[in-house]
Amino acid sequence: MAIVFNEGDEVYYMKVLEVRSRRKIEFIDVTSQIKRIVRESGVKNGICYIYIPHTTAGVTINENADPSVVEDIIDTLNRLVPQDWRYKHLEGNSPAHIKSTLVGHSTFVLIENGKIALGTWQGIFLCEFDGPRTRKIYIEILKA
Repeated sequence: MAIVFNEGDEVYYMKVLEVRSRRKIEFIDVTSQIKRIVRESGVKNGICYIYIPHTTAGVTINENADPSVVEDIIDTLNRLVPQDWRYKHLEGNSPAHIKSTLVGHSTFVLIENGKIALGTWQGIFLCEFDGPRTRKIYIEILKA
């Protein structure tokens, strides 16, 4: 469902995207879905905000051409935040909370000429740290 608000020259477009992860830890490339939503919005120039409303998931922009980059990021996060540390949180998913804090819960991309302005090798990833789960991504688009 999309929410569109038009008043004078102001345009606000919001959509919620649902993504299902399949593994405990994975980066899911959502670039094509976000590109589609930007096209649907009709905004030619503006900002696309991307927000993950979960405490054990995040969002990042990084290389999507070579999958070994994502593997290296996951391996490094796993070394930085080991699963078998003496965490106090009884639910057992403290590493997921910490990793999502390190990665972050939001990002934005500029929109130029109706397209998101990513670099040649860049993609947008939902970062799952406590899957498998169904996650929501809030996408808000503002006209410049």
